[in-house]
Amino acid sequence: MTLIIRNMVCDRCKRVVREELEKLGLVVDRVDLGEVDVANLPENVTLDDVRQTLQVNGFDLIDDKKHSLVEHMKVLLINEVQYLKGERLPTENYSAFLERKLGYEYSYLSGLFSAIEGQTLEKYIIALKIEKVKEWLRYDELTLSEIAWRLNYSSVQHLSNQFRQVTGLTPGQFRKATQVERRSLDRI
Repeated sequence: MTLIIRNMVCDRCKRVVREELEKLGLVVDRVDLGEVDVANLPENVTLDDVRQTLQVNGFDLIDDKKHSLVEHMKVLLINEVQYLKGERLPTENYSAFLERKLGYEYSYLSGLFSAIEGQTLEKYIIALKIEKVKEWLRYDELTLSEIAWRLNYSSVQHLSNQFRQVTGLTPGQFRKATQVERRSLDRI
């Protein structure tokens, strides 16, 4: 049985979910971002028990197919942008990536995402990329050119313009600012 869980966006989240479900007596086979495979629920545990345990820890159990699909999209995109496997994002565009991974046409996925999340899929992807830019700017180990290259921006200017539109600051201003906070991935 696969459980779809909202707000599970990091390794620490995966550990907490595993520990809490095992405390309930569930046999956890696999934990991945946004998904957990468990053996069947023990007779003394209901889905409401699971839901309550997850909610206490800041997670939500999703049992609606459309919401599950949107959560799956978010997990795929977070994995793609935040946890770069190599030096650079793949050059495949996001629409083709999501169609290939999920087996639905992009227009359907995009419309569904907008209806459920209240923002376009494109704005969500931009927000993920900007959070990654903020992270790298805080580390101060990469130049803006290197960041633009790693995130497949066509130019430093394009990255800078998009960064300013989202944050209200230039990348240079952000780098110098001491009180600017980053958003957690589950709040994007």
